[in-house]
Amino acid sequence: MKKNHIVIATILVVGLLFTSATYFYNTQQMESKNEIVTQHVDALIRFHSVQKGDPKAKVTIVEFLDPACGTCKKFHPIIDDLLKEYPEKINLVVRYSPFHHGSDRMVAILEASRRQKQFWNVLDIMFETQEAWTVNHRAKPDLFWGHLKGHSIDVARIKKDMENPRIKKIIKQDLADGKLLGATKTPTFFVNGKPLSSFGYKQLMSLVESELEAHY
Repeated sequence: MKKNHIVIATILVVGLLFTSATYFYNTQQMESKNEIVTQHVDALIRFHSVQKGDPKAKVTIVEFLDPACGTCKKFHPIIDDLLKEYPEKINLVVRYSPFHHGSDRMVAILEASRRQKQFWNVLDIMFETQEAWTVNHRAKPDLFWGHLKGHSIDVARIKKDMENPRIKKIIKQDLADGKLLGATKTPTFFVNGKPLSSFGYKQLMSLVESELEAHY
């Protein structure tokens, strides 16, 4: 019996030590993430960044996304719902992290669509039809054009405008800022400059709700 008690006590101690070590590690990781953002706060939002919502909102979500990212597609309606639920309290800022092969061209299409005030419409269409133009995790812009028919979008103009050298500079800047901020995967979210403790729907909602409570 004594041996059993010793074994049980040992297991409990080891478990406690493991839990403590994990908590300490996660805390250190979170502090490190926050420190990085604090050091590079200017990298969160640039003058060229697309925004949606109320610019005066006290809660700002910055999202680094990739049009060819399946997870970005899943989070897209979630973010839309938040903007609809809190139209005057939340502002969304979109940054680009085109990690998938060919995604830089999809970003160029998005940027070109801004000149027609069609950015959000085109982004919606991209996510809705993502499986049709993404093959083996590679973006195929040529497979996307047909999906713009019937949406009052001047495709010929987009094809011309997307070659503007300024767009490459925007993508380069966003990739550089993402690297500084630790946005190595998509989507990566920051809420009022705060990174998620870990990636997930619950973590995002928890941080957004926390900031809403703190500022309203």
